[in-house]
Amino acid sequence: MERTGAQIIWECLVHEGVQTVFGYPGGAIMPAYDALLDYPIHHVLVRHEQGAAHMADGYARVSGRVGVAIATSGPGATNLVTGIATAMMDSSPIVCITGQVNSKLIGYDAFQEVDITGITLPITKHNYLVTDVRELTHVLREAFYIARSGRRGPVLVDIAKDVQQALLRDWEYDDRPIQMTGYRPDKSPLTADLQRAAGMIHEAKRPVILAGQGVLLSGAMEELREFAEKTQTPVAMTLLGIGCFPASHPLNLGMMGMHGEAWVNNAIQQSDLLLAMGMRFDDRVTGKLETYATQARKIHFEIDPSEVNKNVRVDSALIGNLRDTLGKLSAHIEACDHADWNDQITDMKGDSAVRDILNLPDNGHLYAAHVLNDLHRHTHGEAVVVSDVGQNQMWAAQYYKHDQPYTYITTGGLGTMGFALPAAIGAKFARPEANVWAIVGDGGFQMTQSELSTAAQEGIKVNIAIINNGYLGMVRQWQEFFFDKRYSATPLRNPDFVKLAEAHSLTGIRVTKRSEVETAVNQAETAEGTVIVEFCVEKEDSVYPMVPNGADLQNMIQRPVRAQEER
Repeated sequence: MERTGAQIIWECLVHEGVQTVFGYPGGAIMPAYDALLDYPIHHVLVRHEQGAAHMADGYARVSGRVGVAIATSGPGATNLVTGIATAMMDSSPIVCITGQVNSKLIGYDAFQEVDITGITLPITKHNYLVTDVRELTHVLREAFYIARSGRRGPVLVDIAKDVQQALLRDWEYDDRPIQMTGYRPDKSPLTADLQRAAGMIHEAKRPVILAGQGVLLSGAMEELREFAEKTQTPVAMTLLGIGCFPASHPLNLGMMGMHGEAWVNNAIQQSDLLLAMGMRFDDRVTGKLETYATQARKIHFEIDPSEVNKNVRVDSALIGNLRDTLGKLSAHIEACDHADWNDQITDMKGDSAVRDILNLPDNGHLYAAHVLNDLHRHTHGEAVVVSDVGQNQMWAAQYYKHDQPYTYITTGGLGTMGFALPAAIGAKFARPEANVWAIVGDGGFQMTQSELSTAAQEGIKVNIAIINNGYLGMVRQWQEFFFDKRYSATPLRNPDFVKLAEAHSLTGIRVTKRSEVETAVNQAETAEGTVIVEFCVEKEDSVYPMVPNGADLQNMIQRPVRAQEER
């Protein structure tokens, strides 16, 4: 067959099973866009290339498949950078395809030329510059293989315009297995390491499992549940690990870390064994490293050897795919009884529970915690929730409980404001039957609100809950706690979000009282197309508990009881 480079791009994507791509055309990628019309791939026209990367990311996290974003050269490519860095920090498999100026012009500052492979070198798992059409098929196949194998991550393929226009005679798709010198993603723990870890597990009296996103990425949810039940070990989750272990399970402790539950952090600090599964001991999880779980031995289940001993020194490391590792470890594990330890953790919950805002009566004030709790109740906990960054993110993590995996999507490592709306659109394309809710702050939403036009043009349905407190909420909270309430550059003058929805021919709803929440949620879910629900919540409410930056994990700022009584 004769194929141009532009046709080869789509031939390869079809062979990889790609059905949807997110992108924005331009001069250097125009040949590829012309060829697209002849292929059965749906293209979603974004309003900003950052949105394309986030949509591909959300698509990948919900579906488990590789998401694809496309952009032109120069500013089109650089607009992808934030989304690529987000995917890199959170191990999300996406492939970004960018156009580049003609190969003979590279290095001469041609119009819209930028060294995008150089720019993205630190924030991609790998990247390529293609200047020969004969290399294109192999490069694209490698890109998808790298993105989805081992520790997943983003790969960028930069393709010169003349490569897209070049004609390759006798082209055929090479479907032989990919083999790359020096890249060995399929690692497996040694039997001796498994036996040593089993011995530590059997000796433990106060174990805690720390479950991260690696559980979800490896599909190890069932293996984790079986291990936890067999050993009667309580399970704490990272922010990105939410959903990997059912919230309703009696061994589920909740979220750990800076805004985790108080009893979870206390249990970690009092434990004698931590089993870190698919998590990397991020600073928002550990607090002050010198005082982190000093009584506990630590076993690190990790697919990426470079993460072992990077932040926290561990006593044993089991390198490999978590699902496979847990399957092999189970042969060395006997049933354990930790009833006393689990009872002790239950007792820890008492003081924390009475401080919870959900115990406040409905006194006319609308709190974000009430919104998320009521949203959980009215959607029966079955929605795919995509949260942005800041207070809205933490309230969503704390008050919307997830029993199913791949139903809480958020940006963890990079903390990218503006992530939620485009990522929710990507999630909806991955799971069109799902009830998708984007939880956003009034600040972060405005960073990518242009993607409302994308949702409207595509005719898809995403429900958007704007937690409007008139501030950049999390920054304001830090200013309240640590800067004597000097609110520098955090108050927001917002647009009328209901009218904004109407400007896009979408539905807009405003809620100012808790009694209105259920009606608004029902209206949003029954309306056609994307809906904005603006929740006008208390302006100076804060997320509790909170571990101050650099503090000991157990030294949390709790919601003041006096403040509750005053309200």
